[in-house]
Amino acid sequence: MKTRILTGITTTGTPHLGNYAGAIRPAIVASRDADVDSFYFLADYHALIKCDDPRRIQQSRLEIAATWLASGLDAERVTFYRQSDIPEIPELTWLLTCVAAKGLLNRAHAYKAAVDRNVELGEDPDAGVSMGLFSYPVLMAADILMFNAHKVPVGRDQIQHVEMARDIGQRFNHLFGNGKELFTAPTALIEESVATLPGLDGRKMSKSYDNTIPLFASAKELKSTIARIVTDSRLPGEPKDPDDAHLFTLYQAFATPEQLAEFRADLLAGLAWGEAKQRLFELLDAELGEARERYHALMSRPGDLEDILQAGAAKARQVATPFLAELREAVGLRNFRSEVKSAAPAKKKSGKRARFASFREGDGSFRFRFFAADGEQLLLSRPFVDPKAIGQVTQQLASQSVDALELRADENDQFTLWLDGSCIADSPAYPDEQALEAAMLRLREALATLAE
Repeated sequence: MKTRILTGITTTGTPHLGNYAGAIRPAIVASRDADVDSFYFLADYHALIKCDDPRRIQQSRLEIAATWLASGLDAERVTFYRQSDIPEIPELTWLLTCVAAKGLLNRAHAYKAAVDRNVELGEDPDAGVSMGLFSYPVLMAADILMFNAHKVPVGRDQIQHVEMARDIGQRFNHLFGNGKELFTAPTALIEESVATLPGLDGRKMSKSYDNTIPLFASAKELKSTIARIVTDSRLPGEPKDPDDAHLFTLYQAFATPEQLAEFRADLLAGLAWGEAKQRLFELLDAELGEARERYHALMSRPGDLEDILQAGAAKARQVATPFLAELREAVGLRNFRSEVKSAAPAKKKSGKRARFASFREGDGSFRFRFFAADGEQLLLSRPFVDPKAIGQVTQQLASQSVDALELRADENDQFTLWLDGSCIADSPAYPDEQALEAAMLRLREALATLAE
């Protein structure tokens, strides 16, 4: 079975050189892996949370679609579509909203940041907070779970959303799976080697800093922009420090090892900044020239882009439509001619037991999950530096009396597990206090079976 990887691109701006080096280029290279089933989509529903200018949304959708295709994305090889062309996505969002705990969404970074900002300004905590912003993690969960993605490439600020998608999916499985894992538990994929490019002023390249290098500008405009890169005051003939020059960092992201070694040596030997900028221009123009031509050709034929995206939507819906029908059946939204099936959980299969499963995070830390015999996740541990510590902790949990377990419930309908005075694990969030108490009982019962 191929690994399914899903990537969303929010349509609120025009891609620049930093987007290309940091996300577009590595994603396109990864899509060529024969063992990968890649899904790429324009996250235009997400864009509505951030932007209320319809013309900007439309233009951004066009530019971003053209950029990915011009950069080499093979629409025949991958599934490339617009989020808004998949009606199953908003329907799944509602199904997931009905099982997502408010306490879980209260902890979303974007919502918490907005509340904190309002409090600092003396405003109502929820001033200016839309339900779109608050429910953003549920929509993202629907994007991921609709296609049962195994891995989701994200920046570190988005890891929480992938974890929320996993929690919401597992909660849905527990309530409606009837013994079947309807949703795959996704994992955040962090690319440590992805380039983060400096902008013209040395800060991270970002539209908010107005320091970007346009990706598909004309050669004349590209050269003019590169000429504005800030450098130090060292004159021609004076040695330059490559490791302290963001112009060198930009060059490094596109050069071969041989080109980079030569450029470094020439800077140390006193290469003039003007000549260094000319070399960067020539390198980028060679890298982007053909893609620039394809981009402008696509932009001049929006009908062709529409055909490609509609074909991608049809391909995506071959997966989404029958799967949503299965989910509708699971929650009870059935045709009246359908056989009425019991919603009671299936009996446990013989031989299945509660279990611990340890894994390594992208930052190098280690964690474990604890699953009941029916597959429901009951705990997610806090990070451990040493994997041996996980073995010691899980062994201790399996051997001690369940009556000695220290569980603490909180106001977010979650509980934490404490051992020897330290908090070691958290439960998923539950919809209400009654469900929380039932989950705590299930945890004690599941741990008790390990000692049998």
